[in-house]
Amino acid sequence: MLGAALRGAAAVGLAQLRPFSLSAPREVVIVERWWKVPLSKVGQKPRIKHRRFRVFRMLEDTKHSPKQPMELILTDSVERLGARGDLVLVDKSYGRNKLLAKNLAVYPSPENKKMFEEEMKLLQEGKLAKSQTQSGIKTIRFLQTCHLEVGMKNNIKWELTPEIVARHFLKNLRVVVPPYAVKLPEEPITKFGEYWCEVTVNGLDTVRVPMSVVNFLLPKKKRYFHWVAKQEALKASTATP
Repeated sequence: MLGAALRGAAAVGLAQLRPFSLSAPREVVIVERWWKVPLSKVGQKPRIKHRRFRVFRMLEDTKHSPKQPMELILTDSVERLGARGDLVLVDKSYGRNKLLAKNLAVYPSPENKKMFEEEMKLLQEGKLAKSQTQSGIKTIRFLQTCHLEVGMKNNIKWELTPEIVARHFLKNLRVVVPPYAVKLPEEPITKFGEYWCEVTVNGLDTVRVPMSVVNFLLPKKKRYFHWVAKQEALKASTATP
């Protein structure tokens, strides 16, 4: 008896820890009696003991009906889905196993909707700290893998400014960076070499991007030098035994 009780308790514990993906789906089958139950007298129970009243016909089986998406409110930024407070429609299995199980979303109940509406009002009024947007997170990840090359002419005197760096971000990396979001080293940059610059995304997070200041070359000439270097590397690789 004690062993059976322990096994029962262990089964209950495992059922409570079982993830959503291993839980049996709950489908609904709508049925009706094939034979109508006759009306009974006042104060008496209906006469349904006959076996013909236990014959049913199926009207609808939700297992084979089209799956409706699940509506959720995100509590944190989710890549390729949205930011905190966004109302999204996702597949039920993804919503249960990925979002709800990891506390990344909540159900859109009236209380939750009201809470996020009040939070949005506080954000607009500036009374609440802002969080990074989904596009801002993608920009930060992209900048962390980038290396900026700034081309400057060697026949004139020059000094690197945030405006020049922002223009090269757009030209070389296709990233729009306003000049006020670029920070350069305190010492003026007037020579070719390896440097760095800091980019602030949406006024929240700062990314340090390595930067090479090189001699400016026209695109056609640059492609030619690149081709020459590639050919020399190919000859060196074939010449080695």
